[in-house]
Amino acid sequence: MSTSPYHLFHGYGVELEYMIVDKDTLQVKHLADDLLKYELGELGSDFENGMITWSNELVMHVIELKSTHPESDLETLEKAFTRNISRINTILDEWNAMLMPTAAHPFMDPNEETKLWPHDNNDVYELYNKIFDCSGHGWSNLQSTHLNLPFASDEEFAKLHAAVRIVLPLLPALCASSPILDEKLSGMLDTRLLYYKTNQAKIPSITGSVIPEAVFSYTDYQNKIYSQIEKDIAPYNEGDILEPVWVNSRGAIARFDRGSIEIRIMDIQECPAADLSIINVVVELLKALIHGKFCNLQEQMNIDTNLLASLFDQVTANGRQTMIDDISFLAVFGMTSPTSVKDVWKHILSIMPGNKIYEQRWQSIIHTILDKGCLSERIINAMHSDRSSEHIKTIYQELSVCLAENRMFLR
Repeated sequence: MSTSPYHLFHGYGVELEYMIVDKDTLQVKHLADDLLKYELGELGSDFENGMITWSNELVMHVIELKSTHPESDLETLEKAFTRNISRINTILDEWNAMLMPTAAHPFMDPNEETKLWPHDNNDVYELYNKIFDCSGHGWSNLQSTHLNLPFASDEEFAKLHAAVRIVLPLLPALCASSPILDEKLSGMLDTRLLYYKTNQAKIPSITGSVIPEAVFSYTDYQNKIYSQIEKDIAPYNEGDILEPVWVNSRGAIARFDRGSIEIRIMDIQECPAADLSIINVVVELLKALIHGKFCNLQEQMNIDTNLLASLFDQVTANGRQTMIDDISFLAVFGMTSPTSVKDVWKHILSIMPGNKIYEQRWQSIIHTILDKGCLSERIINAMHSDRSSEHIKTIYQELSVCLAENRMFLR
């Protein structure tokens, strides 16, 4: 087991994924390699630009921006992301292209428009494509925000994993940004997570129930999760290319090789300010849980995985309006009566004073999300009764302006 040089909450790794699209039509443009080559001077998969590194992803129309190293100052990190987005948009202007946010393109046809990354280190992508066919929604049409949280020992892992499991089902209420696929409302607020949960069903142990199992040590995780994944992928693992640690697709994955837990279920927002505001709230809630603000470690460990998975599915579909009536979950936060996820979040925020969620605009952003809805809800409301292709395109063009200007989508 490797350990991180960072203890709990001493630094955070943040990854933001964006689509590259045509400015006028919003059709995806396969320019990730050209964008990286522009800065590197040659073909490559990573361009380190100080605090932020640009990287390729599975498909050629997506670029990932990530913190080069773990950072503790999220406000400075937000500004760095914003500068890099501006720089990328300036470069993409040569191809009449731009970055577009949200977790799913509203009218991309992935069966026709998918182009996998063909350059260095693409052997994993090719094998994945052979096993699962990566040309569908949830593979080539998805963008997300990842948060990496460090731990430096088995004891720290246990505390962090117990807290993360509890927080995961509540996140789509803040983060959902994928209400439209194929030019139609899907009926779910977080359609990306529906595909996330099902697109590797061929090998069920890879994703599990998205909510990680109640395991709280390196040994247990290896024995109960990674060993099963290794066994199940073996018939498909030509050339032994795939490693269990790479293919584990739970909503939060334990990376013992680098001493971190990576939360993977947050949809990308319309601007870094929104993403970093949500990340800040997640970090502060995890701190509060780990420090015993709500309940002790044993009580957190005892929360049933099936309960968490069921709640996660409901919030994925219905967001902040989801009603929670399970007393054991509500008791974690000192609540006794059935209530909505929105009111659970408001209760949580009301008893976590004195931290950055109550400073400047981050406070305003989080309360705007809770009062006006997650980005999916705001997109749906912006459509009103006009669900035409042209109106959808107009909305997503406006979202792209929000990204360029680092401001929320409000109408």
